[in-house]
Amino acid sequence: MQSYSSEIEKQQDTFIAQLQEELEQQKVLMDAIGKIRRPLDLSTTLQTTTTQVRQLLNADRVAVFQFYLEKTWEGEFICEDVAVGWSSVIAEKLYDRNFGEQFALHHFEIETQAIRDIYAAGLSDSHVEILGRFQVRANLVVPIVKNDKAWGLLCIHQCNNTREWKNSEVKFAKSICNNLTLAIEQAEYLQQVELQTVKLAQAAQHQKVISKIVEKIRQSLDIDVIFSTTTQEVRHILQVDRVAIFRFNFDWSGKFVAESFDEHWISLIGAYPVINDTYLQETKGGRYANNQILTVDNIYEAGLNECHIALLEQFQAQAFTTAPILQGDKLWGIIGAYQNSSPRTWQADEVDLLAQVGSQLGVALSHHELLAKAEYQTEQQKALTAVITRIRESLKFNTIFRTTVVEVRQLLQVDRVAIFRFDPENDWEGEIIHEDVGLGFSSAITEKVYDRCFSENFAPLYRQGRVNVIADIYQHDFKECYIKILERFQVRANIVAPLLKEGELWGLLCIHQCSKPREWKNSEIEFVYQIAEQLGVALKQDSYLKKVKAQAVQLAEAKERDKAMERQKLLATTVDKIRQSLDIETIFKATTQAVRELLKVERVAIYRFDSNWRGKFVADSFQDGWQPPSNSQSLMMPTFLDVDNENLPRNEIFVPISQGEKLWGLLVANQTSQPRVWKNEEVDLLAQVGVQLGIAIQQGELLQQTKDQAAQLTNALQEIKQAQDYLIQGEKMASLWELFAGVAHEINNPINFILSNLTHMRKYAQHLLQMVNRYREHSPDKLLNIQGQVEELNLNFITEDLPKMLYSMELGAKRINQIVISLRNFYRTDEAELKTVNIHEGLDNTLLILGHRLKKNERYPGIKVIKLYGKLPLVECYCAQLNLVFMNILANSIDALDQKFISTKQKYPKSDTENPDLPLSICIITQLISDKVTIKITDNGLGMPEFVRQRIFEPLFTTKELGQVTGLGLSISHQIVVEKHKGQIKCSSELGQGTEFLIEIPIKHHS
Repeated sequence: MQSYSSEIEKQQDTFIAQLQEELEQQKVLMDAIGKIRRPLDLSTTLQTTTTQVRQLLNADRVAVFQFYLEKTWEGEFICEDVAVGWSSVIAEKLYDRNFGEQFALHHFEIETQAIRDIYAAGLSDSHVEILGRFQVRANLVVPIVKNDKAWGLLCIHQCNNTREWKNSEVKFAKSICNNLTLAIEQAEYLQQVELQTVKLAQAAQHQKVISKIVEKIRQSLDIDVIFSTTTQEVRHILQVDRVAIFRFNFDWSGKFVAESFDEHWISLIGAYPVINDTYLQETKGGRYANNQILTVDNIYEAGLNECHIALLEQFQAQAFTTAPILQGDKLWGIIGAYQNSSPRTWQADEVDLLAQVGSQLGVALSHHELLAKAEYQTEQQKALTAVITRIRESLKFNTIFRTTVVEVRQLLQVDRVAIFRFDPENDWEGEIIHEDVGLGFSSAITEKVYDRCFSENFAPLYRQGRVNVIADIYQHDFKECYIKILERFQVRANIVAPLLKEGELWGLLCIHQCSKPREWKNSEIEFVYQIAEQLGVALKQDSYLKKVKAQAVQLAEAKERDKAMERQKLLATTVDKIRQSLDIETIFKATTQAVRELLKVERVAIYRFDSNWRGKFVADSFQDGWQPPSNSQSLMMPTFLDVDNENLPRNEIFVPISQGEKLWGLLVANQTSQPRVWKNEEVDLLAQVGVQLGIAIQQGELLQQTKDQAAQLTNALQEIKQAQDYLIQGEKMASLWELFAGVAHEINNPINFILSNLTHMRKYAQHLLQMVNRYREHSPDKLLNIQGQVEELNLNFITEDLPKMLYSMELGAKRINQIVISLRNFYRTDEAELKTVNIHEGLDNTLLILGHRLKKNERYPGIKVIKLYGKLPLVECYCAQLNLVFMNILANSIDALDQKFISTKQKYPKSDTENPDLPLSICIITQLISDKVTIKITDNGLGMPEFVRQRIFEPLFTTKELGQVTGLGLSISHQIVVEKHKGQIKCSSELGQGTEFLIEIPIKHHS
């Protein structure tokens, strides 16, 4: 009973283990199904499945083997999961037909193959050898079938030992294969969809290229640009080595006219100037003329003849596809796409793209041809318009003929265009008077021509305005004499139009094609007719002009008489101007202009000699557009002899200008545009003007001498007056300095006496007060008799106030002594020579003297002085004079600030405070810059306008009321700084902002 119970428990454990194993298998299967249903890459799905199957079955290798579709039962392992220690079958890349056939035989007779031991399964030796190579000892192989065809195998290998495969494991492997079949079908479907998407994208891209080419054709009028853009775009989209455009010649040979190619290949343009394809030449375009396309995947397998292959090898092509380019119904050329690196299988959409591009290029060529025709007609119209314009503008019909033959020959691209004129005195005899002929053909100018048959055959027709057109002189029934005349001029085809003058046949317009016959277009014939008609207008205009000229000569003679009278009047007016004006430049300007207008010349100039008889032009008058020579140009330059220089006179007249007995210069009249015959009356007029100019120059020089002398006297007087003012000011300052020195000396003695005695007096007073206090302390009863007198004298107050009074007296005496010392230092009458001094002491002494003007009181807010002194060395200078400069500038700054205060008081008269709080300040900044000392004195006063600032240092200039100042302070300051100290003094000011004076002097004085 116990053994039976044990057996049941054992069976239960086995059953539970099988259930757990099947459950794990189901989990793996469901997971595989989930991954298969997700749109994953097939290789990812296979790799995940093999990994999970190997882990679940605890096998050594799980791999997927795929058969080749194009080869029977051959294939390779495409995916595996292998345990550590065993080789990979993927790396081996097994290609063994026997292996595939062996599996096929087994797997289509039975569904699966489960081998416990390969050496005991009766397998073929080759099969065992292959399995042994992969270390397989037992395996389970299940076919993967898709659409009833073997797609591949799921191989489960046990390598380390034999293995008995369970039914559940076989069933699980089959389920995996079924789901792999679904995954394969799904992947192939997605691949087909992606392929279809790529094809659609390529088609869209092809259509985009076609649209882009069409847009380029519409935008650009340059066929070369269209060709270049097209070849580049097509090569890019087709990913080929070369795209080229080939153009046929009239004999069906041709050349490449545009291409786009990879840099590894040679260019076909220029390398082959002419390409002869015998097939295309014999068939006149072959299949391309019928709008057919040629596609070759491999030139060596397409059945091409050897000469065709040799030609393609020269182009480096191994595969190509070509499409025709039709211009209307005519084959113009070919567009080809070439693969040079290898053969290529051309897709239908690629061939269709090239065909569409060829069609669009045909449209572009048609547009280009229409445009060229329109441009040619436009050029014809321009040439005709130019001839008409010249006829209207020019009075010289020879110029019109000469220009017309050149333009007509260039436009019609012919070998000769000539104007033939009949001799009115000889019957139908004449000569070519104007022509333009191409290189290689003889000139027909001055060739006498007489045609006996001309009057019989052509004269009546030409009189009627008929045009004679010959495409080939040998294809018409002309008389021998006429053909010989044409052969003399090498004519093969021509157009001849009559030139009529007032109804009479004057000559012929001849258009010659000498090199070959030519079919003349109707537009060309009409153009020649219109040109001839307009030349007839020119002949008529010339005849009319000759009549007008004859009448003009008569009128000119009458006008000349009037001009002579006018010249005399103008001469009298010019002489009157010369006598009225005393300015020689005004006389020259008026005279040259008047003479130029009177003589109708291009330039009238006055030339003055110097001491070596060279000279320069000193005045001239010239008409607009004429370039005068440089003022320094010598009249005697050799270039004046070169009449080919259009900028120099071609015809001129000179008359002398004499100042008394001396030749002063020349009066010159120039005519440069054309030769001129000077008339006697013109020469006489110019000579009379020259005489008057000589008189004017003499008068002008006398006047100038008088003016110069007057100016010199005025300057001398001004200098004397200025020197006098300086002397007076100097004497005043010297007297003032002496006065200050005397006063300072007189004050100094008593002050020194007071200061020396105040010390003793303070001691005496102190002793007396001490004695009084002791007396009051020790003998108070004795004070009773004088108590009333003590109270009356207020002895206590005296005792307290007397030391203070003595101290105040000492302070006052010292202040007076300091002021005296400052005055003496400021003026330094004992230091007139150069001394090395401290600039800051001079500034401080000046401020001390001006201290009463800086202090604040009840009615004045005072001026704040800001001193920003730099570290300066001792400066070598004239101390007293430099102190005077500081005094003048600081006094001016204080005046400016006083004026600002007064202006503000007047602007706000109802201010509550009698003394408004104004920020009045003077800032003094000293600096050492290189070897110079700079002193900036800046105030925030009202400033000054620019015109005042510019004259601030002028002598006697002042903006204050007359009598208040001399106007010499700043002028003397300028002289002291600049002349005495070799420095600089500058003033900058802005109205309403203040003024700044900048003084700059060297540390060492330079004599």
